Amino acid sequence: MTWSEFYLVCFLVGFGLSLISFLAGSFHMPHLHVPHLHFDFHHGLHMGHGHGAGGGETPWFNFATISVFLTWFGGTGYLLQRYSTIWALLALAIAVLAGIGGAAVVFWFLAKYLVGHQKVMDPADFDMIGVLGKLSVPIRSGGTGELIFTQDGTRRVTGARAEGGAAIDKGTEVVVTRYEKGIAYVRPWDELTNAL
Repeated sequence: MTWSEFYLVCFLVGFGLSLISFLAGSFHMPHLHVPHLHFDFHHGLHMGHGHGAGGGETPWFNFATISVFLTWFGGTGYLLQRYSTIWALLALAIAVLAGIGGAAVVFWFLAKYLVGHQKVMDPADFDMIGVLGKLSVPIRSGGTGELIFTQDGTRRVTGARAEGGAAIDKGTEVVVTRYEKGIAYVRPWDELTNAL
């Protein structure tokens, strides 16, 4: 195998992996497992059986950076070997630098723009007990109304019933005391503050 053939194979493998990565992201292909080595098309290469990078960190060696390295390394090496008269070792060094440069750009993009804005979801942020909101539909005696509230920066709506079964007027600020089967059981905010 000549150097040109070696670089061409690296380029084709890298380009093929990039195409697989694109298709996996577009069509949500499943991930595959190898014993003691987990490979997920979306998160990268990890040792052990855990899923994801953990804590929002991007691994250096992931599917995207490996495929871009091979593509740039192979493409640059092939062009240098085929169409220039430089030494084979110098072409190899330039190809390695090109591969590292391409992979670094992809890693930087992943870390800064794709993974950098992700956050770990905490179930406590979505606990309904103690949520303060306003009734948009009044609660009739023993009936169900509608509660509008803000949680984790998003405006949300849920069904609401009065904790004691009494009627509560529209526009009243209420606090959720319990949440069962999609229904918030509420008490008026004034009632709770007057009790303190």
